[in-house]
Amino acid sequence: MQRRTITILGGGFSGSMLAVQLARLPATEPYACDVHLIEPRLVPGPGLAYTARRPEYLMNVPSELLSAFPDQPDHFLNWLRVTSPEQSKQTFCSRQSYGRYVQQLVGQVIEWPSFNGIRCHWHAQAATAVELSADGHSAKVRLADGTEILSDYVVLALGNFPPPSPAPAGEYLAQPTFHGNPWAQGALRNIGPDEPVLLVGSGLTAVDVLLGLQADGHRAPVTVVSRHGRWPAAHAVGGAPYPSFYATELAGLTSVAEVLQVVRRHAREAAETGTNWRAVIDSMRPDLGRIWAAWPPKEQARFLRHLAGIWSVIRHRSPPKNAALVQAMLTSGEVRMETGRVSRIQTDATGLLVTVQRLGQLPRTLFTAHVVNCTGPLLDYTRIQDPAVRSLRDAGLLCPDALRLGIQTDAHGALLTNQGQASSVLFTLGPSRRPTFFESTAVPELRQQAVALAEELGQRIRATESSVV
Repeated sequence: MQRRTITILGGGFSGSMLAVQLARLPATEPYACDVHLIEPRLVPGPGLAYTARRPEYLMNVPSELLSAFPDQPDHFLNWLRVTSPEQSKQTFCSRQSYGRYVQQLVGQVIEWPSFNGIRCHWHAQAATAVELSADGHSAKVRLADGTEILSDYVVLALGNFPPPSPAPAGEYLAQPTFHGNPWAQGALRNIGPDEPVLLVGSGLTAVDVLLGLQADGHRAPVTVVSRHGRWPAAHAVGGAPYPSFYATELAGLTSVAEVLQVVRRHAREAAETGTNWRAVIDSMRPDLGRIWAAWPPKEQARFLRHLAGIWSVIRHRSPPKNAALVQAMLTSGEVRMETGRVSRIQTDATGLLVTVQRLGQLPRTLFTAHVVNCTGPLLDYTRIQDPAVRSLRDAGLLCPDALRLGIQTDAHGALLTNQGQASSVLFTLGPSRRPTFFESTAVPELRQQAVALAEELGQRIRATESSVV
C-alpha cells in the first residue's frame, strides 16, 4: 500500500505535539504514513517560547496544568519529579525545563517508529515554498537545500512571529541597540549593566525582560512605555474553583455587552463570598472559543478595540514571584512607567531618541541606550513574509482574516481559499487559529488542537485507504 505523507512546517510546541499525537493514534492496523517535521532550529520541540536558557523565565501557567496530554493530566508533574525534583515542588516551573520536556517527547517519536506504523523524520532547515498540485489532492513542500517533499497533507505550525516594529521604519532598525525580538538568542547580552534601557510594552514579555536584565546584573534605570500603563495581574495560588456558568448564562449571547454584564455580576457575587475574581475568569476558559465564535464580526471588532487590552491583563497572568519582583522594581524607582505610545525612534550619536505621544499632551522625547520591543507577536498574515506563507498567500490558498488575527480556516483547521473553499490538503494549528478561538497561544488550548487535528488527519488517511481498497 502506498505510504501517505504529512509534512508539518514548524517544530515548536504546536508542530511537535501534532507529531506526538499522530504517533499515539490507536490503530488495529498500522498506518502507512510518514510525518516530516520541518524545523530549522538546533532541536525540535522547545520552539521560540521555551528555547531561552534562562532559569528566571517562568511559565505563566501552573505546572499541574501543563501536561502535553489532556488524558494524562499528571504527565508533566511526574516528569518534573524525576528530572527536576526541586521544581516539582514549586507552582511555576521554568520555561527552560518545559522546553526540555517537549524536546524529549518529540525526540522519542523521531528516534523510534511508533507502534501504529507512523514514522517521523526531522529536517533541520526551513521551508521556502508550498505548491498545490494541479489536481488539488497533494502539495509539494520545497526546503532551503532544494529538497522537495510530495505531501498528502501540509500543516502550518509556525507559532508566533517576532513583534512588528513599534515605530515607523528608520535607521534604528539596523542598530544593535534596538532589540526587535527579545526572544532571539542572546537578545539582551550586549546590554551593559550601566546602560539605560527602554521597553516598549508592559505585558508578560516585558516582565521576562526585566527579570533577565536583573539576572544579568543590570543597574541602570529602565523606562517602560505602555499605552495604558497596565501590568499583567498576578496569579492567585490556591482557592476553590468557581462553577461554570457558560451553559446557563453565556451560551448564545451575541454581544460583548451582554457577556460583560454576566461576568461582572459573577465577579461581584464571588467577592461577596470571599472567592477571588480570578476563579471566575478561569471557569470560562474551556468555553472561551465558543463565546468568541458567538459574536458577529462587529462585536469581535468591538472587543478588540475596547477590551482586549484589559482582557490580556486579567487572563494572561504573571507568576506571583515575578509580579512581586516587578512591583519591587517600580517601588524602588529602578523601573519607571511612561504612559503613551511610541511614535518615533531616531538614532543619536550616543544612543536612541524615543518620542512618546500621549493623548491630549505634547510629545515627549526620551533618551536611552537600548530599546527592547515587547509589544507582542505579529499576528497579521498580510504582513508576514515567511517564504512558505508568502507562496500560499500569493496563490490564494492562505487568507488572513478581516480582523488580522491569523488565518481563515474551517472547523478542522483546514485553510480556506480566497473563494472560501476548505482545502483538503492544507491545515494549520496554534496561534494562526486565533480567528476561530481567539485564545490560541497557551498549552492547554494548543494540546487540544493537536489531539483534534491528529484525529482528523488519521480519519482522512483511513478513508483514503478504504477507498483505494
